[in-house]
Amino acid sequence: MGRIGALALRHWYLLRSSWPRLIDLVYWPTVQMLTWGFITLFLTPVNGPALQGVAALLGAAILWDVLLRAQLGTTMSFLEEMYSRNLGHLLASPLRPVEMMLALAFVGLLRTLVGMIPTSLLAIWFFGYSVYGMGLALAAFFAILMAMGWAVSFFIAGLIMRVGLGAEALAWGLVFAIAPLSAVFYPVAVLPEFLHPIALALPSTHVFEGMRALLLDGTLDPHHLVMGALLDLVYLGLGIAAFLGFHGAARRNGRLLQMGE
Repeated sequence: MGRIGALALRHWYLLRSSWPRLIDLVYWPTVQMLTWGFITLFLTPVNGPALQGVAALLGAAILWDVLLRAQLGTTMSFLEEMYSRNLGHLLASPLRPVEMMLALAFVGLLRTLVGMIPTSLLAIWFFGYSVYGMGLALAAFFAILMAMGWAVSFFIAGLIMRVGLGAEALAWGLVFAIAPLSAVFYPVAVLPEFLHPIALALPSTHVFEGMRALLLDGTLDPHHLVMGALLDLVYLGLGIAAFLGFHGAARRNGRLLQMGE
């Protein structure tokens, strides 16, 4: 716990001392929330059904940014070590790879909360919509998306260790590649039928399907929560295995001390 806490504290000091980093965490989620909120108000008059549409779109926009920030926040913490040429020093210390993953996951959670809490409060101010109205379901949705973000970021971080910063582009684009299949702003039924099994194999899809059912119909299907959690276990297992496997291969090939060169 001491080693995990020390690495997390390093990144907290880095965030706390850098206003540009803190502003960046809030800026993009806020822009997306405002964009979708104003688009919805423009397309429909402000009445009961329209307000439901605003809730569905704003809820989807905020939850999508949870997944995006979870992945980016965790991966960026790893890349900070690469950019500062500190990764070799960390891995030469008693810090174990699993402890590094736990520390990065905690920092990713911290970055996500710093970005999403102000955005959710601004949604109340601008549109009168509170994502906290989902109640305990919001906590479940948040946990499922955070775990999926961690899984993706572990895979990307491991791949960067194995092949170098040439794989850095995945940190910015991989989650966006699965967005159309995650049914963020529309139901899975809109997708071509042959894509349905692929979409339903993503934990994020079950979150957004469950969120729409909760906001539009007032009911939460526990099937989506269970499937999202089970799929997260699979994805997390694969992500951790990829990180450890790539780390071992990079260590055997002597690439760890060359990172950032």
